[in-house]
Amino acid sequence: MPRFRHYSMLAILTLIVVRDAASQSSPPPLTEQYRAIADRLIDAATGDSAAWHKLARLTDRFGPRLSGSKALEDAIDWILAEMKKEGLENVRGEPVMVPHWVRGDESAELTAPRPQPLPILGLGHSVGTPEGGIEAEVLVVKSFDDLATRGAEARGKIVLFNVPFVAYGATVRYRTEGASAAARAGAVAALVRSVTPHSLSTPHTGRLLYDSAAPRIPAAAVTVEDAMLLARMQERGEKPRLRLRMGARMLPDARSRNVVAEIRGSEHPDEIVVMGGHIDSWDVGQGAMDDGGGCVVAWEALRLMKRLGLRPRRTIRVVMWTNEENGMRGAAAYRDTHRAAVDRHVLAIESDNGVFKPAGFAFTGSDAARARIAEVASLLARIEADSAAPGGGGADIAPLMELGVPGMSPIVDGSRYFWYHHSAADTMDKLDPNDMARVTAALAVMTYIVADMAERLPRAAGR
Repeated sequence: MPRFRHYSMLAILTLIVVRDAASQSSPPPLTEQYRAIADRLIDAATGDSAAWHKLARLTDRFGPRLSGSKALEDAIDWILAEMKKEGLENVRGEPVMVPHWVRGDESAELTAPRPQPLPILGLGHSVGTPEGGIEAEVLVVKSFDDLATRGAEARGKIVLFNVPFVAYGATVRYRTEGASAAARAGAVAALVRSVTPHSLSTPHTGRLLYDSAAPRIPAAAVTVEDAMLLARMQERGEKPRLRLRMGARMLPDARSRNVVAEIRGSEHPDEIVVMGGHIDSWDVGQGAMDDGGGCVVAWEALRLMKRLGLRPRRTIRVVMWTNEENGMRGAAAYRDTHRAAVDRHVLAIESDNGVFKPAGFAFTGSDAARARIAEVASLLARIEADSAAPGGGGADIAPLMELGVPGMSPIVDGSRYFWYHHSAADTMDKLDPNDMARVTAALAVMTYIVADMAERLPRAAGR
């Protein structure tokens, strides 16, 4: 019995030693490691309205920032100077050549069955009309199939695509492809019903894509109300006519820059977590929602880390991409400039869905990485931003994601986003300071922890 007790006690002691060693070798959950830091970042972000006021200074001072414009380059100069004042690291503008489309003067007027001016916005990269404008009968169609059925009627007319908003991806095809479809049918110009579910006689612009096999004809957006007006007139057999004048033209490519600023990593500075938005906008409104807000919340998140003295193991890099709206040159230039370091990009986050009330993050990457993201997101429960869903990404980070970098985007309340998208109504009053503060907090917590945790965020197999 004594010998048995001796061996039993030895076994127990061995188990205790093994258990203690295991507990010492396994790090505590991320929620335990980072809860205090997460709370500090949330408190700092939500303690004031700094993000909203910074965006207001940007948009009120420089207004809309179309690629190629002086306003865009002046805004970039101001941002770079402010970032340097704040002590952010490696602040720079990385050169990009961008397309330079100019809207010029434009107007549309209903001439029959009665005179009435119609508000329009020419579509980005559209050609202009002849100097005297174009006057022609309008043919209203409901879809590409409807145009194909009535193609013989389109010759010499202005074709209007009166397509109600269903979802952005489905409806925007008429804006991007409508001009060439109308041109193939012999139309002299194309109009599209603005891509929006809600209108107060506000037209919405956006880029079109010309088919190289079709003539280039002028194209513009009309309001939802006027598209429906013209459709009713046609249904009554009244044959509406329009006079369209557009001074749009393309100039030679212009110099621009992607804005870059960092907090360098303490242990793995070559590994990078990227977050940002696009600094260019259309030439109407203020570009506040799309996407000045996305740029500023990322910028503020980085500034808060600097202010709190937080330096993660890996580098956090803010990028404000240029020329997202009408060319995607900034996204391509960033990929090409940093191609040799793509494998060291741990995560790319883009905020380009408005800076409205956040609910969490959408993520595209490996299952193992998504589990880690969900664990980090749980630390955002106090600001109701703790969901972790599949399907994250963005236009500017798409080139990185195609090369295997995991992608992410904030999930926000987008119920009003397309009310203002690409219109003169994209102004500061549409944004709430508290919502912007919460988006800033969510980005700060997510990027800091992913950049600081002991193990790098795992990639999908083969990426």
